Amino acid sequence: MIRHIVFFSARRKEDVEAVQVGLRELGKIPHSRHFEVTLNTKVDLYANAIDVVVYAEFEDEAALAAYKAHPLYAETTSKVKPLRELRYSADVVAAA
Repeated sequence: MIRHIVFFSARRKEDVEAVQVGLRELGKIPHSRHFEVTLNTKVDLYANAIDVVVYAEFEDEAALAAYKAHPLYAETTSKVKPLRELRYSADVVAAA
């Protein structure tokens, strides 16, 4: 199983909700076994730059690649990218 975790910060505070709503569209792509978009609670003592977190689980690398190749992925990215400042992504292999 692949855990896909992506952290976003909005360019402007007033864009956080638009980033979150936009990223939720990715949940319509059928290749994930689990998908969620949440706001960061910002309770860390040292850094709270991240506003929105995408967490998804994929059966394997092929499912993740199919997700990223889906037309809705490119469409969503083009809408969210101008609103975001930072984007950090990690794909980790985990036991099922």
